Amino acid sequence: MYAVISDRTRQFTVRTGDEILCDLGLEAAPGTQVTFDSVALVGHEGSVKIGKPFLAGAKVTGEVVGEELGDKVIAFRFKRRKNVRKKRGHRQAYVRVKISNIEG
Repeated sequence: MYAVISDRTRQFTVRTGDEILCDLGLEAAPGTQVTFDSVALVGHEGSVKIGKPFLAGAKVTGEVVGEELGDKVIAFRFKRRKNVRKKRGHRQAYVRVKISNIEG
């Protein structure tokens, strides 16, 4: 069984036992249960249910494993012959979630 879930602006194809990096925007303690209600597709043994845009009554639950930082992104801008240089870096904070159950 697999599902396509939407987490704000990104979509993930998940199966039971998968681990994904979500941008939940909250300090979730390890062991906390997370429920994704915006499920776009559920597939099981050849049958596929597709939502328009989401399936009613379908949900995916997971458990928070921990927090991680993403790759560093460098934003560098300059103007030639003007001695103008700006360098900024950013690392996005993500929450690692292990998928435990798919209902739908």
